[in-house]
Amino acid sequence: MVAILEFLRDVLKQPALLMGLMALVGLIALKKPAHKIMTGTLKPILGYIMLGAGADFIVNNLDPLGKMIEHGFHINGVVPNNEAIVSVAQKLLGVETMSILVVGLLVNIVIARFTKYKYIFLTGHHSFFMACLLSAVLGTSGMKGTELILIGGFILGAWSAISPAIGQRYTLKVTDGDEIAMGHFGSLAYYISSWVGGLVGKPEDSTENIEIPEQWGFLRDTTISTAITMIVFYLVAAIAAGPAFVSTLSDGTQPILFAIMSALKFAVGVTIVYNGVRMILGDLIPAFQGIATKIIPNAIPAVDCAVFFTYAPTAVVIGFISSFIGGVIGMVILGALGGVLIIPGLVPHFFCGATAGIYGNATGGRRGATIGAFVNGLLLSFAPALLLPVLGSIGFQNTTFGDFDFGVLGIVLGKASNMLGKTGIFIIVAVMVAALIIPNFLKTKAKAINNIEM
Repeated sequence: MVAILEFLRDVLKQPALLMGLMALVGLIALKKPAHKIMTGTLKPILGYIMLGAGADFIVNNLDPLGKMIEHGFHINGVVPNNEAIVSVAQKLLGVETMSILVVGLLVNIVIARFTKYKYIFLTGHHSFFMACLLSAVLGTSGMKGTELILIGGFILGAWSAISPAIGQRYTLKVTDGDEIAMGHFGSLAYYISSWVGGLVGKPEDSTENIEIPEQWGFLRDTTISTAITMIVFYLVAAIAAGPAFVSTLSDGTQPILFAIMSALKFAVGVTIVYNGVRMILGDLIPAFQGIATKIIPNAIPAVDCAVFFTYAPTAVVIGFISSFIGGVIGMVILGALGGVLIIPGLVPHFFCGATAGIYGNATGGRRGATIGAFVNGLLLSFAPALLLPVLGSIGFQNTTFGDFDFGVLGIVLGKASNMLGKTGIFIIVAVMVAALIIPNFLKTKAKAINNIEM
């Protein structure tokens, strides 16, 4: 039984396989010929593997940048990292996490079939992270065994359907009406960024319409502009850290050259991500129509945040920089208040900050991208800081999740458990059930909740 669960866990942790499976089912439902089923199944898988390879390239080259910043500017504190806390938690909660992951996916599919929340969450590694958080936090309320797995699985499946719906009206603005949704547990911060963007700017002033003089026209090439921006970042960090420290990271490469090459590799990683995204969207959306018309009426795929990068490449860079600045200011505020320093993690600030910039741009143009992503940076400082005591109470001191939704759900569930024990968790479950059922009895403009532009 454990071996089967481990196999299912490993499959469900792979968004590439989930996307391929969904494409396969959709193409079969559309009765496509065998050769089109084969290519239509493989392309989303290969596209996501390409996206993952680009993301790994980005992460690997951000790691030395983060270390140079910490050493050069003498910063000590906690760096939020989803993978780090999950690796620790898995040693204690492996079976519970696997079981919640499987139940959560099944619940998500049932919700998509029988309610107006038509979103199927395809970002498997984020579902795995959330399953880990739920197994840890729910255990503090006294839940264990089957009860913990069923309640955790329901919350995971419900949030996987509800979170894309909350901001789908913003996602439609980002994608110009493409039938995809946000399937990433930093989503609430992106929607806040979009809301802020609408307050401070105008969508017609898009970052993608920035006028660039002819002699600077090369900056319109996303790879070139990203490379130049990151070279500045890396050189400043390398100079601040000093050649002696950089040499410990560079494996013998001259420090300045190491900084420049790392920046260029980062830019290449971004380009690989873009190419993978294009391959995913080119085949997943048409194949998903088979599911939406034949199996789960009006189903909408909820996909990873990096899939949205191609919709506003300039906003990606602006969002990253603005979010990182917000994270630095958030860290300073926490220090002034006597709290734990949350050191801005470059990985969440790149992926989440870039996405916040894209969402802010969709409603508020350049100002929306800048200010919306800046707010995202603040949220990525305060939410992990508030989540730390909750995780500390269950034995995970000095580590915390990085993305915003983990902080919100972890804090809400942790506080409810501390105040009311199991009863507090059951109240939250009841609220989720009501949120899922009540819309079925209400008339809405679209067949899927919030799947209509405002």
